[in-house]
Amino acid sequence: MTFLSTFIHRPVASILLGIAIVLLGILAYFRLPVAALPQADIPTIVVRASLPGASPESMSATVATPLERAMMGVSGVKAINSSSNQSATQVVLHFDLNTDINEAAREVQAAINAAMSQLPSGMPSPPEYFKINPSQSPIFYLALSSEHLSAGKLYEIASNQLQPNLAQINGVGEVVIDGASMPAVRIQLNPNALISQGVSLEQVREAIVKSNTVQALGVIETEQLRWQVELPSRLKKADDFANLIVHQNGQTVVRLKDVAEVQDSVENRYVSGFHNGKPAVIIKISRQPNANTVATIEKIKEKLPELSRLIPADSQLTTVMDGSEIIRAGLNEARDTLLFSMLLVIIVVALMLGRLQSALVPSIALLVTLIGACSLVYLAGFSLNNLSIMAVIVAIGLVVDDAIVVLENIERHIEQGEQPIQAALNGIREVGLTLLAMNLALVVIFISVLFMGGVIERLFREFSLTLIFIIILSVFVSLVLTPSLSARCLKPLESYQHQALYRYSHRLMQGLSQLYLHSLKWMIKHGYLVILLWGGAIAASVYVYQTLPKRVLPEQDTGRVEAFIRGDDGFSFQIMQPKIATFSESVLKDPAVKDVIGTSGGAGGITNSFLMVSLKPKAERDGKSSHEIVDRIKKNAPWLAGAIFSAQVKQELELDDPFSSGSGQDYLLLLQSDDVALLRQWVPKVAQAMQKLSELEEVETMGDEGAQHVTLDIDRETARRLGVDIDNISSVLNNSFSQRQISTIYDQTQQFYVVMEVDKHFTEHPEALANVRIPNQQGIAVPLSNFATWSYGITNDRVYRRNQYAAMGIGYVVKQGYSYEQADAAIRSVLPEVMLPNEIFIMTDKDVEAESLQAGLSTPLLVCVVILLIYIVLGVTYESLVHPLTILSTVPAVALGALLTLWLFNFQFTLIALLGMFLLIGIVVKNAILLIDFTLLERRAGKTAYQAILSAAALRFRPILMTNTAALLGAIPLALSWGEGAELRQPLGVVIVGGLALGQLLTLYTTPVLYLVLEKCAESCLKLKNKYALH
Repeated sequence: MTFLSTFIHRPVASILLGIAIVLLGILAYFRLPVAALPQADIPTIVVRASLPGASPESMSATVATPLERAMMGVSGVKAINSSSNQSATQVVLHFDLNTDINEAAREVQAAINAAMSQLPSGMPSPPEYFKINPSQSPIFYLALSSEHLSAGKLYEIASNQLQPNLAQINGVGEVVIDGASMPAVRIQLNPNALISQGVSLEQVREAIVKSNTVQALGVIETEQLRWQVELPSRLKKADDFANLIVHQNGQTVVRLKDVAEVQDSVENRYVSGFHNGKPAVIIKISRQPNANTVATIEKIKEKLPELSRLIPADSQLTTVMDGSEIIRAGLNEARDTLLFSMLLVIIVVALMLGRLQSALVPSIALLVTLIGACSLVYLAGFSLNNLSIMAVIVAIGLVVDDAIVVLENIERHIEQGEQPIQAALNGIREVGLTLLAMNLALVVIFISVLFMGGVIERLFREFSLTLIFIIILSVFVSLVLTPSLSARCLKPLESYQHQALYRYSHRLMQGLSQLYLHSLKWMIKHGYLVILLWGGAIAASVYVYQTLPKRVLPEQDTGRVEAFIRGDDGFSFQIMQPKIATFSESVLKDPAVKDVIGTSGGAGGITNSFLMVSLKPKAERDGKSSHEIVDRIKKNAPWLAGAIFSAQVKQELELDDPFSSGSGQDYLLLLQSDDVALLRQWVPKVAQAMQKLSELEEVETMGDEGAQHVTLDIDRETARRLGVDIDNISSVLNNSFSQRQISTIYDQTQQFYVVMEVDKHFTEHPEALANVRIPNQQGIAVPLSNFATWSYGITNDRVYRRNQYAAMGIGYVVKQGYSYEQADAAIRSVLPEVMLPNEIFIMTDKDVEAESLQAGLSTPLLVCVVILLIYIVLGVTYESLVHPLTILSTVPAVALGALLTLWLFNFQFTLIALLGMFLLIGIVVKNAILLIDFTLLERRAGKTAYQAILSAAALRFRPILMTNTAALLGAIPLALSWGEGAELRQPLGVVIVGGLALGQLLTLYTTPVLYLVLEKCAESCLKLKNKYALH
């Protein structure tokens, strides 16, 4: 303690130390990166492959399966999900949290190379990988639109000029252009004209391919000179192709324009994009896992003026959604809460001690500690995010607590008539060790959070370490700066005892103290009552904990809504377009909506459409949460035949969803088997059983989205007799119906395709198959109906696999008034009735979540570990097995207070609430330590247990009341916050306010009573021991 007294005698040194800490903190604050949440991304890599014209089943069997098998050998892979649809496959690899994504990417590339020999030969390009997580939404959206330019032209500008420039930016994972496709020359053949001219589809295709080949023709050299031989390729536009001779029959020349309509169009007709109802090309930018969102967006914004100069004058590049706005708004909101909390705390101290100078000391300690902590946060490589700011807001209570304990004790000595410097020396000597013991218990609590493992540990590591930094700094400031300031700022008693504020506060404190001591004596007499209350608190806590709905993180209000329009699979692209436009208009009409962009067709399915809706800031939407707005949008959506509209709030932290479907359902039951046919047979039966349950609504199967299909049944015997090859049949069908890319046009900077198909007027109905003619070996066209029949049916338009098993899911929403646990129990009770075969196994949402969280300990277990650790720390500090029990007896009361408040205000029990519980345990343990510490001092002075606990209660009532009121008021702005990011902060505030309000009342009585009970037990044990020792 002599070390501490030197600082009291050397005020300049201690003040300069404080200034140095603040300066370092300010420097660090401006250099801290900004984020919504700490970096807790699961390293994820997506492998994409395509094979034009292949069905989902054949994509799954021939592309997804070999790729998955190859990926199993990549180190650190935790889960492999794949989804295969018409002509494309996507394999998503989730890695262990500690995997280096760049190292993993190299291994993935090696695995792709190894799998190449097993993949089908017709693939236009080898599979590619991207370092993005498909379940995380893009962080930035741009819309490129123009009054005059065609969609194809806009797409070309976006892919030539914008995409390469944006992809170079540090932190950008992938730039996707959607809402159109590349320009192309489209050849639409007329079957009747072909028949009358005697030309086959294959002849047309070959003529076009041959007339448009590009190959090196060599050089001509003389002794002095050298010439490059070149054949000018004149075929660039539709008009150039129209005059091509495709067939010559004697004197008759058949040109392409005689048998087809040739036009400059786009590669894929079945894709469109829009922004607020107007056609546009959408550019979506995703970040790499663990790249900082705000920093990446800043870099994109810096690049935008340069990009705007690259595009034609009559086109506009608009920022539609900026993911950093909501993050900044949330952080500003948190900063205001922080300042408000500090103000409240300072007022409490001034009122309770009765002097403004007294409030000055904890305020300075608070500022020095919180600003100084920024430098430690910066050195640890953390970011400024919602959770670290929450840690700082919560820490206000803890820091003021330390300062108050020291200050109040020094005040007490001054009130006994000592001089300020002497009072500071005596005061710090009394509470120095207590302060260390109190904070050691707190540090232990927050270190234990680091053993949760998985994503949770990643998320809350910054929260707990930020708190630990603040606690360590706070102890340093309380032992070094606070006593030194108190010795200088506080005046002797006579200078202020006549002030009105002091007299009023002194009288109030004495009155409260008297009241407390009277009631405490009564309670001690009726000790059994207190013990009953205490036991009741434990039982009630367990009961309330079990009834509370649980979730990993509260649902975040990101201001972004994802909507999905599923069209009936039998509809055509053209029929769906007006329906999609109607939905988009209805969403735009909502007063809270700022922008709506969407794409339909393309990879998401020809009849489906994805909408991304960005909402106005909270202040401009009447304080309504995104969730309420989504409900309103759904309610106001028009009812259209053959189209289903669903919407949900996009989350910042997305856990692994095997169907990454954005389907709007909250929960998922996953069924897996190695036999797809078996799944298709049984999933509808399970869904049917689930639909009957009263706990669930919106039960929908996922992964079995059907598409109508026509199956050809070819009589091979007849075909052979007619001289028709099977090879010829598939070639003709491919040429007729698949938008086949048959040739490439090379430009200076770009390649375009020539797309050939039969004119859509002839292919609109399945009956068109009757008119298809197949040339036989003699060149005679044979109608397909001569040797084939066909049947209609529904097939899957996607095949999902998870960890090498085929997967299908049933999504559902839990009805209002029921918890997830009740719904889960109801599903489990109905499953045996379905009598599923053994080959099908089932996983619930929680299993998938636990897997993707890669979590360590469960919540109840973690709480037990924390309590045990505190017991050990206290046991070591007090060299006693009994006193720690007295101190820990405070825990059930606050736990009950916190859980009851959550239950009353309809909150879910989330990880944030759990952190609030830990903090509460810390705060009440600190107070109990204060009480027991002084009791032990009095016992050493020779008092009985009863006298000691009463005098300690009288002495420590004021600081306990002050620290509690300060912590409680500091948390009120958290509990009441409603701006951006409030849904993360509220549970923490609610838990602390509820726990302290109810818990503290109880602990002021239970701690002394239980102390006496345990002392009696200890004495009885000693007597017994001595008795037996004498025998």
